[in-house]
Amino acid sequence: MKSASRLPRLIMVGTLVLLLLVWATSAIAVVLWGAKDGARASDAIVVLGAAQYVGRPSPVLRARLDHALALWDRGMAPRLIFTGGTGAGDTTSEAAVSRVYAMKHGVPDTAILLENEGRTTRESLAAVSSIMRNKQLRTAILVSDPFHMLRLRILSAQYGVEASTSPTQTSPISANRGQAISYVISESIKVPMLIVAHTFSIDEP
Repeated sequence: MKSASRLPRLIMVGTLVLLLLVWATSAIAVVLWGAKDGARASDAIVVLGAAQYVGRPSPVLRARLDHALALWDRGMAPRLIFTGGTGAGDTTSEAAVSRVYAMKHGVPDTAILLENEGRTTRESLAAVSSIMRNKQLRTAILVSDPFHMLRLRILSAQYGVEASTSPTQTSPISANRGQAISYVISESIKVPMLIVAHTFSIDEP
């Protein structure tokens, strides 16, 4: 009788331990994936959007753009795809702001493609996959902050984009230890949820 009463507790403890192990593994994977630059010659460089302020890229977006432009200058890809829709109260999209910034730094408009509707990472990558198919582009370098890299790689595979990842090393998020840790924790939860949702065909919230 005593052992039977302990069973629910043992199951609960076992479940908590398992969840903790999954989370810890995910957190380590997020950190390790964000620490490596896997950029290889591709058809396009995809820059994930971030905030813009009245037509100017935020420091986070600017760091991503500068990294992407450095890759473009090295000849890593002939096309740049900028993502990011229009936020509440904004009059222009993150993608449009990125386009202007890139052109000011010498990128011809003919080399730029825009995804300016997505408000989430999933929405943006889903749209990017459609753009790439329409333009017969097969491979991409994904540019964002280090904490973002693992989830981007998983999502790109789910949408059929053959991608490598290349994190910016100059983001103000990375320079702020507390902020960086909070983003890693957030991503370490989102990654397992993403995998489970995809495995069981569950729509993510």
